[in-house]
Amino acid sequence: MAGNVKDKEAFQRLNFLYQAAHCVLAQNPQNVELSRFYCFTQKTISKRLVLRQDPSVKRTMCKKCYSLLVPGVTATVRQRRCGKRQRTTVVRCLSCAQTKRFLNNSEYKLWVEQHEAQLENQAQPDQGPAQKPQQKPKQKGKPASGSAQDATVKAE
Repeated sequence: MAGNVKDKEAFQRLNFLYQAAHCVLAQNPQNVELSRFYCFTQKTISKRLVLRQDPSVKRTMCKKCYSLLVPGVTATVRQRRCGKRQRTTVVRCLSCAQTKRFLNNSEYKLWVEQHEAQLENQAQPDQGPAQKPQQKPKQKGKPASGSAQDATVKAE
């Protein structure tokens, strides 16, 4: 199934842009603008082609300024307590001060990671009336005429 991906070249381009943004920041942390350009290009390509990006990729990009959120370089990461026992991870972009909050829950699973989200595991919806083959309802007691079962019964 992985071989039948629609727009495989587009996903490869998105992957390249994401890796290029990381490499640019790793070589020189002053290249924030070039990294931001790569992330912005990645976002516009995915919007234009209507492609869904992986949640782990979306979590590492700022929605406001499109900068790559690297802890200690372009973002700060803090653990906060939001309730009695709940904790959240707060990621703040250093360029535009936009914050993202993620709940720390070990049992939480993204929809993509759940068993029902896979296409092979979903139940197929019923076909429309035009596509269904016409079948006569079987009556109890007497079989439908002209079936293969009738031929075997008559032969005996």
